[in-house]
Amino acid sequence: MVRISAIFIAICMALIAGSIAAVLFLTFKFSAAISAVCGVTALTAMALFNSVMMRLRDRREIGDQIADLSRGTGDLARQVGEMARRLNAMESRVETAVGRARGATDPIAAELGELGGLVKQLAETVAAHETDLYKRGGSSGSPAVPTLVAETAAEQRSMPAPGTVAEPSAGMPPVMPAASGVRQFLGLTRESIGNVISSAIDGNRIDLYLQPIVTLPQRKVRFYEAVSRLRTEDGEIVPAADFIEFAEGAGLMPKIDNVLLFRCVQVVRRLQLKNRDVGLFCNISAATLTDPVAFQQFLEFAEANRALGSSLMFEFSQAAYREFGPIEHEALSSLAERGFRFSLDHVADLRMEPKELADRAFKFMKVPAKLLLNRATGAQSDIHPEDLADLLARNGIDLVAERIESENMEGDLLDYDVRCAQGFLFSPPRPVRAEALGGESVKPDSETAATAPAA
Repeated sequence: MVRISAIFIAICMALIAGSIAAVLFLTFKFSAAISAVCGVTALTAMALFNSVMMRLRDRREIGDQIADLSRGTGDLARQVGEMARRLNAMESRVETAVGRARGATDPIAAELGELGGLVKQLAETVAAHETDLYKRGGSSGSPAVPTLVAETAAEQRSMPAPGTVAEPSAGMPPVMPAASGVRQFLGLTRESIGNVISSAIDGNRIDLYLQPIVTLPQRKVRFYEAVSRLRTEDGEIVPAADFIEFAEGAGLMPKIDNVLLFRCVQVVRRLQLKNRDVGLFCNISAATLTDPVAFQQFLEFAEANRALGSSLMFEFSQAAYREFGPIEHEALSSLAERGFRFSLDHVADLRMEPKELADRAFKFMKVPAKLLLNRATGAQSDIHPEDLADLLARNGIDLVAERIESENMEGDLLDYDVRCAQGFLFSPPRPVRAEALGGESVKPDSETAATAPAA
């Protein structure tokens, strides 16, 4: 619109200038040149006049706009100040209300805390009475249930019933039951037994056995657990449960652990050539963590193989973990910094703090199937067995059910959301061939037993 008016004004000024030139030429008989000069002069004067008037009009408009903007800024400043005043008044009212509410709720919170303590005491008393009644058989006269701790400890010192163990393949050395291993040491002093174990270590007669840990219900091998066996000069096999106590008394566990670590690393390397998802559990004694020289060697070898940290888990018993002090925890931290993770086994009760275990880099927990399925476990522990898997999973810990000996056990454990299992139902521990440790293969002699099809 502005452009059209400007064009119209320009046309008008051109017509006026032309008219002046024509009048001078025709009426006053001026020459054509003088008439043209006069017309151009008139056009220039009108153009200058129009430009000055336009400039004055724009200046007035801009001044009016600046004045309006100043008035708006002042109004906005007054509104901001009013809002700040109201906000301060509201904050003071809120603080006053919070103070009053806190004064009113503090006594209620104290009463709730006392009520929570009373409820906890009542729950403990009821659990104690329930356990006592269950042990005595109640009014029905059912037989008393032995304590779980004693039962679990007895299981740790014995092998499963012969009827549940698959027969070893031809060429395997016979695995003696626990009683046979004890008979092997009858008539010997502890010093003599220590010499026998030391001789076995020096003679490279601490053999490595592997037992598979499978997923449920597919029974696919997910991990292996490495266990040690002592082979006597006569070729008999002594389970670890029968010589570990004497080895600890003789201070030989650090040497055994270093031998097992070296062999476990060999096994893991060979396993990863075929399946990088398969891991290995390696049992470690607390004595190794507290021996400065042995643990330094152990740590240096672990540092050299830290690339295997995600596939090699170090395993400690629950009883040993509860006795850990600052030295042991510092050793665990050193291993965790190098990428290694830990597992808790030989669990005798469910009184534990999963968050504390997770903070110390424990990623697995092995619980005996009988402990999970026993009806008295819920009364004797802080965690109900049915909730254990979910609770551990929320803290990044996987539950492994061990010592599964029957199909019924496996079926019941699926209701507890157990996804990994270990036991003689799937396969007994089987020795690793000597040539496998030398670099040719690294499977147990009868791997097919580890993946036996479900009945």
